[in-house]
Amino acid sequence: MNLTNATALITGGSSGIGYAIARTLVESGAKVAITGRHRSRLTDAEQALGVYAINADVSKEEDVKRTYEEVLSEFGHLDILVNNAGTGVFHELVDQDLASFEAVMATNVTGAMLMGREAAKHFATRNSGNIINIASTAALRGAPKGTAYYASKFALRGMTECWRAELRKHNVRVMLVNPSEVVTNFFETAGLPQVANDSKLRGEEIAHAVKSILEMDNRGFTTELTVFATNPHD
Repeated sequence: MNLTNATALITGGSSGIGYAIARTLVESGAKVAITGRHRSRLTDAEQALGVYAINADVSKEEDVKRTYEEVLSEFGHLDILVNNAGTGVFHELVDQDLASFEAVMATNVTGAMLMGREAAKHFATRNSGNIINIASTAALRGAPKGTAYYASKFALRGMTECWRAELRKHNVRVMLVNPSEVVTNFFETAGLPQVANDSKLRGEEIAHAVKSILEMDNRGFTTELTVFATNPHD
């Protein structure tokens, strides 16, 4: 697709990978809306990138519906949804509490479903559209302390395959991107240590992957793309 004047909605777009994707799509000529829960970050991103910012929580159905109302009022239509909003906690199974498990699922799975559902309604009516779900290499294999986060990414990968099977008949491309470790504030928020250095992926590499798969001619699409750092070290 041609990204010039295309319209895109990116969840979790005020920082990290979402911010990098928003910047890359704006630089490619797209009109971009972002969502986020932190109003100050949204304001900063809106001013820095020239995007349309919406203060919304993807896990809340009323916020999701309001998001689409605002986007369609602002842009008139939507071409691209990037489901990027995500959170994580990392505990041994015996220490995993219900509240934090459900919070991860609410954002990473339920939130993605709600955003995808509303996009699918719009795209099916227009007989075109693109959904990109940002998963993780955590969607490909398990690991210790990964009960909540890894399970949520496995679920997102499964939903992606279901949506793809349903929506291809409407000319909707449903794609999955699996980043490996990316230097963002995700680790700090999740309470994990991270050593940042030039050997590790940045949000820019994931944004490049998103841009690349979107720009393929609409007659084809990349179903799933995994991005690794070439030679990462701590």
